Amino acid sequence: MDRRRFLRNLLSGATALAIAPALLRGEHAFAGDPARFADGLREHPWLAGWKSVQSETLGPATVSLEGRLPAGFAGTLYRNGPAWTERAGFRYEHWFDGDGMVHGWRFNGDGTLTHHARMVATPKFTREQKAGKFLYPVAGTTIPGMQAIRNNDDANTANTSVTMINGRLFALCEAGSAFELDPDQLTTLGPVTWRPDLAAIPFSAHPLVDRDGSSWNFGSISMLGGNGLMVWHVGRDGVLASADVLETPVPGYLHSFAMTDRHLVFVLIPFRYAEGSGAFFERLRFQQDQALRIAVVDKASPSVARWFEADFAAIYHFGDAFERDGRIVVRAVQHPDVEDARSPMKAAMSGQAEAHGGQGPVRELLLDLRSGRARWEDTGVAGIEFPVFDARTPSSGPARLYAPVHASASTAPYFNGIGAFDIARGRRQVHDFGPDVLVEEHLFVPRPGSRRPDEGWLVGTLLDGKRGRSGIAVFDARRVDAGPVAQAWLPYTVPLGFHGHFAAR
Repeated sequence: MDRRRFLRNLLSGATALAIAPALLRGEHAFAGDPARFADGLREHPWLAGWKSVQSETLGPATVSLEGRLPAGFAGTLYRNGPAWTERAGFRYEHWFDGDGMVHGWRFNGDGTLTHHARMVATPKFTREQKAGKFLYPVAGTTIPGMQAIRNNDDANTANTSVTMINGRLFALCEAGSAFELDPDQLTTLGPVTWRPDLAAIPFSAHPLVDRDGSSWNFGSISMLGGNGLMVWHVGRDGVLASADVLETPVPGYLHSFAMTDRHLVFVLIPFRYAEGSGAFFERLRFQQDQALRIAVVDKASPSVARWFEADFAAIYHFGDAFERDGRIVVRAVQHPDVEDARSPMKAAMSGQAEAHGGQGPVRELLLDLRSGRARWEDTGVAGIEFPVFDARTPSSGPARLYAPVHASASTAPYFNGIGAFDIARGRRQVHDFGPDVLVEEHLFVPRPGSRRPDEGWLVGTLLDGKRGRSGIAVFDARRVDAGPVAQAWLPYTVPLGFHGHFAAR
């Protein structure tokens, strides 16, 4: 196949205009009620995690640190997540719909921390700010009277993650281009085109950094109405090294992927579209009676896959992956409730306390490279999400996982602790923040000059709705159960986000 011709055809006018009908179009509005959410927030202060911002910026606010930062810990934690979810009496129903706000939590080196945040000025956000109402399609809520879009970047919310490549900061989402930001001011510089013929091809929200400092990522061509994956490889200098189309035999949903030293692993979750109109997640139905299709891709040949099948699982996030004895082992967090997987924390978006999330197990996907067979094995760990690990861990064996966890009874149906899990040895450490604190992703930060895996710290964000404050905590990764070595609290709350990046200095 002529890859460039394929891409030209894919991005022709007919296909570019087809993205809205294929994935995002709807004819009837099923919006949440802002007044109902406000009523719920008054009764349940933890719902501040899903409250819409009403300002394009937050802060800057400088606060004192409690405790003491360890020597060598310095830098900025960038975080991204949906923040603008209400306009003109209309509220999004799906958590993934809100326009992205990027936060900078800067450790100043003098015992203080400064927080500031800014909305990502995508074309969608900028035009809707001017209009005072939502205009364009989103992933999970039908918009009344929405306008047509030219390509997927007209609907790009840039709301899921951030990454930094060669000092350049990017806001990412599943279905569109990366948006570059100024790392100091967080102002939006614009969408990134890695190569002229690849404009608007999705650059997904979970790039993985290889040992040579380059980054691998994918873009789901199903977001453009077709099948296949774009496999991206960006050098540590921020220049595109390669972009290859991986053909897929069937449609499949994927949010992230896994990587070993030699292979990329893409897990396609089977789904179909329900009849009728509606946004992507409104129409999506996971097919539990069908097998996962798993592509194992050698990094030396990104357009070629060896395909495996395994029992169905709904997955958003993977932990580590490693190769040993002719097998690839991939850790994944499964979502047993496929309706919850289709719209996580949906009740919270509507101001209801009956939401539930993060109860699924961590399981290992075993891919036997000799027999071509795949199967799942239990790990005994459950009730976590957003797992991370020290990427310096050799990929010949398992890594220690770090993740938010349900540590004890809490006022909110969300994580209230942070855990460290040595699955291979059956060991765990957990710190419980108490019943009123919601705990987000905590990233691993290597100790400067260290080489041994897990020598470093965890840093992540918190929400204390009862006291009306958001915060940040730093842990010694080897002694998570000892509690934070330092933390700080803002005099205001910010919406819960999804993923971040720590830029050391």
